[in-house]
Amino acid sequence: MASLLIRNVHTLVTMVEGEKPLHGVDVLIEDGKIAAIGAQLKPETQPERVLDGSRCVAYPGFVNTHHHLYQTLTRNIPKVQNAKLFDWLLGLYEVWRELDPEAVEVSTRVGLGELLLSGCTTTTDHFYVFPKSAPTEFLDVEIDTAREMGVRFHPTRGSMSRGKSNGGLPPDDVVQTPDAILKDCERLIAKYHDPEPFSMCRIVLAPCSPFSVTTELLAETAVYARQKKVFLHTHLCETMDEEDFCLQTLGLRPLDYMEKVGWVGPDVWYAHGIYFSDEEIQRLAATKTGVAHCPVSNLRLGSGICKVPQLMEAGVRVGLAVDGSASNDSSSFLREMQIALLVHRVGTGVEAMPPQNVLKLATVGGASILGQPEIGQLKVGSAADLAMFRLDRIDFAGAMTDPASAPLFCGAAPRAEYTVVAGRVRVEKGQLVGVDEEALFERANRVAERMLSSAERKLQVSYR
Repeated sequence: MASLLIRNVHTLVTMVEGEKPLHGVDVLIEDGKIAAIGAQLKPETQPERVLDGSRCVAYPGFVNTHHHLYQTLTRNIPKVQNAKLFDWLLGLYEVWRELDPEAVEVSTRVGLGELLLSGCTTTTDHFYVFPKSAPTEFLDVEIDTAREMGVRFHPTRGSMSRGKSNGGLPPDDVVQTPDAILKDCERLIAKYHDPEPFSMCRIVLAPCSPFSVTTELLAETAVYARQKKVFLHTHLCETMDEEDFCLQTLGLRPLDYMEKVGWVGPDVWYAHGIYFSDEEIQRLAATKTGVAHCPVSNLRLGSGICKVPQLMEAGVRVGLAVDGSASNDSSSFLREMQIALLVHRVGTGVEAMPPQNVLKLATVGGASILGQPEIGQLKVGSAADLAMFRLDRIDFAGAMTDPASAPLFCGAAPRAEYTVVAGRVRVEKGQLVGVDEEALFERANRVAERMLSSAERKLQVSYR
């Protein structure tokens, strides 16, 4: 029985409803689950490892509800630094056409590493670019890498079937036929999907967006996903350009369109959701459809600010997400939390987003979105996923009246001291366990340069 004991945690934020932060408590972990929480625990057998939590604030491991890990190789590119979403996509599709298995593996390693270092223990990934020149088993590469790094993973099998020649946005050579898409979805579910509690891998089906997927594929995917009892995910209501596209091309507002093709319900969540009307917010709550809030990406692209306080007040399930690392340009989950705390106080009111609501978005909110209630809280029987941050640093000097909120209000999103996933230490003293970060940095940059140079040769356009 694998065991870990965390002694004398300075502040333990359990996120159990109605429970205040605990101080000076121990956390005993056995077989990947919380076995006991209390002061001066005396386990019957000596734990395999003992960590000192006396200088740390500990939270349930954070849950990231939307990402594009492959985009870690296309960050900070001058050509698209000041582009809005559609122009940004058109510019980067040309580089993403150069994806190959090595690029997928190294970008996944970079993105998951950043998430772990910022206390994130569970993440989704929306992968939807499958160049015709490359093998289709890109999600297999991601899943293998996530297993190696020990992350709880919900990969979403994205797809694009509406290319430029069919009125869509992406190039024709990165879209697939509906038959090929659904065949690969079936393969991935059969090979990797684990629906059991405490699962480390669940497959989600995720056509990319209304402007890159045909109506027929959206409808077929919804029916197929429910047959297989897997969840559904897509982008929606991210920009006014998207709304205009839906009205002009489809004759419906985005949410009306998605409802028409069967894309609402407790097994569905959308990324962004900036432009829902007041009436649509009530419909989201009534249907229990979820929203992944991506504040940094929405600010980076100038897309807008999601009405998260209003969504939460209406009872909509909302989680937090870093989005793709070419529209952020980071995979730091704690940074995302800090921005979420601040952005909703402008215009809405300083009381609109208290720190407790940010923590809810980052933990139990994400767990609800993903249908995995055993994560997102720290209590006996829950998953042993923890994010721990040192408090005895200059960033938090003078902030100890509320240590539970200090990492949100103070500091520049410091690295986690420890990140624990399923009872295993994945970040220790601010360093990824078993990862040479300098070598990974060099390798990622080599692959990124190769992709950029190839795209530039084909287009004779500089991305510098």
